[in-house]
Amino acid sequence: MDTLFSGIERQVRNNNAPLAARMRPQTLDEYVGQEQAVGPHSWLRLAIEHDTLSSVLLYGPAGTGKTTLARIIANSTHAEFVEVSAITGTVKDLRREIEQADSRLLATGQRTILFVDEIHRFNRSQQDALLHAVENRTVVLIGATTENPFFEVNSALISRSRVVELAPLDEQSVTTLVLRALKSENGLNGAFELEEDALKEIVTLAGGDGRAALTSLELASQMASPAGVVPAPGAGTTTITVEHVREANPRRGLTYDKSGDMHYDVISAFIKSMRGSDPDAALYWLARMIDAGEDPKFIARRIFILASEDIGNADPQALLVAEAAFKATEVIGYPECRINLAQAVIYMCLAPKSNAAEASIDAALEEVRNGPRREVPNHLRDRHRPGSSEYGAYLYPHNYAQGWVEQQYLPDGLQRGAFYAPGQRGWEAWRMEATARDRASSESQNNNAAQ
Repeated sequence: MDTLFSGIERQVRNNNAPLAARMRPQTLDEYVGQEQAVGPHSWLRLAIEHDTLSSVLLYGPAGTGKTTLARIIANSTHAEFVEVSAITGTVKDLRREIEQADSRLLATGQRTILFVDEIHRFNRSQQDALLHAVENRTVVLIGATTENPFFEVNSALISRSRVVELAPLDEQSVTTLVLRALKSENGLNGAFELEEDALKEIVTLAGGDGRAALTSLELASQMASPAGVVPAPGAGTTTITVEHVREANPRRGLTYDKSGDMHYDVISAFIKSMRGSDPDAALYWLARMIDAGEDPKFIARRIFILASEDIGNADPQALLVAEAAFKATEVIGYPECRINLAQAVIYMCLAPKSNAAEASIDAALEEVRNGPRREVPNHLRDRHRPGSSEYGAYLYPHNYAQGWVEQQYLPDGLQRGAFYAPGQRGWEAWRMEATARDRASSESQNNNAAQ
């Protein structure tokens, strides 16, 4: 039961809470963004409004509203809402909550919603402890995670839940949050106004993170007001300038977790930009990784692989450039090796492309692993054994014009061109044309000599 004292305590806590916490929406009508997840007629919205929620995993970057959604559910449900920390919680804690949920269900028929923030931090045994309770609906699980649940959460738990992905907030949604916080009694209560450039700077710095935007606004307001004192109502407004925002955020930090989804998304974009011959895009993704402190040898290894996988013999020099870049990261390191990496990246982007090396070895491996056993043609076999004189003549290419002579090298059942399909660009294409001319000339000379 609420008392005068509990109400005062709650007010004191609210006054001392961060702006982002004070501005946390309490209802779906106050919730901003994520139309694809909780828009009108969406499964999640209908489940919350009708209080019929089944287990769900909320997946998305920081500041996209996962915990806020859980709090909205807590405010609107008739079920008992309990929370277990994935950082400090133990299997014992989970079992205790599950036992209490079972007793509550049997005694009063009341459901229990169990909220686990950062559920990917639970180990496998902790996640397994939830399986039976989720399966028979002793508890309805709400798990929130910034990591891809299909990699980090027990597959059996995923099969018993619905995964809802939350995207980074768009600029309009972040703008709405900031403007709301400026006016709200729980926020800055109209004591400040934002210059247009300051608003744009906050939105840009947030990078789709609503919590980060509100934190930037709060810090900037402290920079704008002497000694960080919020002006009293009626005392006029204080202007927050773009300089205040930049002073409060001396360095922008874009989301990048070297072991998480963003790591794989950025490196994927980096590789595909080089493959797509777009130096500007490749340099942008390279800069994202360098700025985040990514291991330069990891970046160089990806360039090294791409040099053969996507360029190959269209430009054999690319492999040497990649090798040099990798060596530079080992010998030089940051910050100077950023220049070596950039040089290599630009070279890879501008080089002609061919994936013939990868495609040909994969085709040959497919044949070796799944095709019939094929014997070495007799004339190619080693001669250092008794009876080798019966193997047939091996034609030594250097004894012939152009250093080539028609001769079977593949085992029986395979024809030239079975695996290698040369690219149509660069050195590889030029060499194939030259080789064809050399062979035609050699065959002509050999035929003339035979006559």
